[in-house]
Amino acid sequence: MNQAPVIRSAARQPLIELKELTKAYRTAGLAVKVLHGVTLDIDEGEYVAIMGQSGSGKTTLMNLIGCLDTPTAGTYRFDGEDVSRFDPDRLALLRRDTFGFIFQRYNLLADATATENVEIPAIYAGIGASERTARAHEILNTLGLAGRLEYRPNQLSGGQQQRVSVARALMNGGRVILADEPTGALDSKSGEGVMALLRELNRSGHTIILITHDPNLARHAARLIEIKDGVIVADSGRPRGPAPDGAGRPLARRPARGSAVLLPDILEAVRMAMRSLKTNLFRTALTLLGIVIGVGSVVSMLALGDGSKQAVLSRIEAMGTDLLLIRPGARGVRISGEPVTLLPRDADAISELPNVAQAVPEYTAGATLRAGSADYVSTVNSTGAAYPLARKWRVARGTFFSDGDVKSYAPVAVLGQTAAANLYAPGFDPIGSYLWVNNIPFQVIGVMAPKGASASGSDMDDVLFIPITTGRMRLFGRNYVRSIIVQVADVKQMDATQRAIAALLTARHKRLDFQVRNMADVLETAAETQNTLTFLLGSIAAISLLVGGIGVMNIMLVSVTERVREIGIRMATGARRLHILLQFNTEALVVCSVGGALGVLGGLAVAQLARELGHPVVFSLAPVVLAFGSAFATGLLFGYLPARKAAAMDPVAALSTE
Repeated sequence: MNQAPVIRSAARQPLIELKELTKAYRTAGLAVKVLHGVTLDIDEGEYVAIMGQSGSGKTTLMNLIGCLDTPTAGTYRFDGEDVSRFDPDRLALLRRDTFGFIFQRYNLLADATATENVEIPAIYAGIGASERTARAHEILNTLGLAGRLEYRPNQLSGGQQQRVSVARALMNGGRVILADEPTGALDSKSGEGVMALLRELNRSGHTIILITHDPNLARHAARLIEIKDGVIVADSGRPRGPAPDGAGRPLARRPARGSAVLLPDILEAVRMAMRSLKTNLFRTALTLLGIVIGVGSVVSMLALGDGSKQAVLSRIEAMGTDLLLIRPGARGVRISGEPVTLLPRDADAISELPNVAQAVPEYTAGATLRAGSADYVSTVNSTGAAYPLARKWRVARGTFFSDGDVKSYAPVAVLGQTAAANLYAPGFDPIGSYLWVNNIPFQVIGVMAPKGASASGSDMDDVLFIPITTGRMRLFGRNYVRSIIVQVADVKQMDATQRAIAALLTARHKRLDFQVRNMADVLETAAETQNTLTFLLGSIAAISLLVGGIGVMNIMLVSVTERVREIGIRMATGARRLHILLQFNTEALVVCSVGGALGVLGGLAVAQLARELGHPVVFSLAPVVLAFGSAFATGLLFGYLPARKAAAMDPVAALSTE
């Protein structure tokens, strides 16, 4: 079928020039050609009706003219510039600054007010909030919607919704208005009002392109083009003579745009994100829950881990970091029974070495203590008189036994706080009283100050101290000791002293049947162990955060699927791919940031509760910053894939989605 001849005029340059334009789609691997070499010129200020039945290609032609789609072949020039090869972002800029769309189904955002719907194109043009709001109100007032500025689409009639759509088309100037079946969803009276509005816009200088299948509507246009099977079969021709008076002048002034503006204000992106998230509060709450649990776990786990670490290290430090601990038995050698390689005189020999301040032997064993009618099983430590100095453990009341008591096998004892509390009534002073240890009487001469728990968690105050000679002779009947505590004078020479002790004992025993442990090494090992445990706890919490991030990605993917039409609307009104990417990534960031803040508060509350229950807790800024930063990074990372999917959508396909 041949295309009807087009009347051309050399008097002026066409605003729109189509030459041999074709468009084909691929369906199930087959190319389906919709337009077959369309050639068409449209002047500035024309009122053109493109008429055809369903499937004729008129909507496809409108999408190509409005830069919603790109041709398969041929040339499209707008205002002398070839746009047929523009990339998606350049097409978005042209849509933003030049075209205004009036759709049959209005295509308004359901959760936005009339003013907010009209403002959309100006957002992507970088117009400030106050300026674009004033502009939107001005246009809506002109269109008779002064009393409906804050109404949502479901509060407006069909005619009012279409007027909001017209106002949006005019927001950035609307040099060319593309109206696709603008009265198809309206009653006859509302339809007449919209057609009258289009005539008025044309008189004001806007180029109007009306897409319709109704001949009655097409008669409103000054020029009628009929399309059938992808070919123009009739064209009443371009008006002859000069351009209409006022051509090129829109309804109101076109807002000024800074050429450097590429992205909407980040605060505007956050505002749009918050509005979108509020439309489905239950889903947003579930998404937040995963992040809250993950961040709260990180904060509370690290606080508890750091608290446990500090508690253990404090206990080890309380034992003294200037100590060497000598135990019987070589490392890696299993001994059956109790080792008997260390003797009290080994401690005497060690005390003669340089840099040794104290060398205190110890033999500990369980025993039954009885005072009056109270019986109590505790630990008895038979040791030397220098024990309080070596352990830095002061006597609260009375005194500790002396070297003279050790040499004279004196039956004297010093109680720990826990042992004293279990043997005597509150307020009773046990100094000078007698107690029985395995039915052997000892006189109490002192009570130690409270020491607390050991590194292993046992109660260090649950003890009774007696001279080592007395314990060996009258209580245990053992000539050997279970450990020797060595206090060094200069910690800097600790390693040298340790080597000297090892050499001395090896020479005395003729073999290596002992082990010397540096308490500083014990402290370092404990610190490494606690760091590992803290890392393990943090890793478990991080996994929770990772799961929360995956939940965010899933929810955002669902959101993108549900909001395809919204994406198409935004693209039709000038949103570039970067704008869509920013909006959906911002939504993920907002969710994760809010969830991160709530998680931090929840984690701190849980840690504080644990502290109130007696668990050691350490609050520090680093875990809080780490947890919140991880939540923010989670939003950025897991929100990117859904955002990229949204940004890559084709505007035509998105708008046609139900």
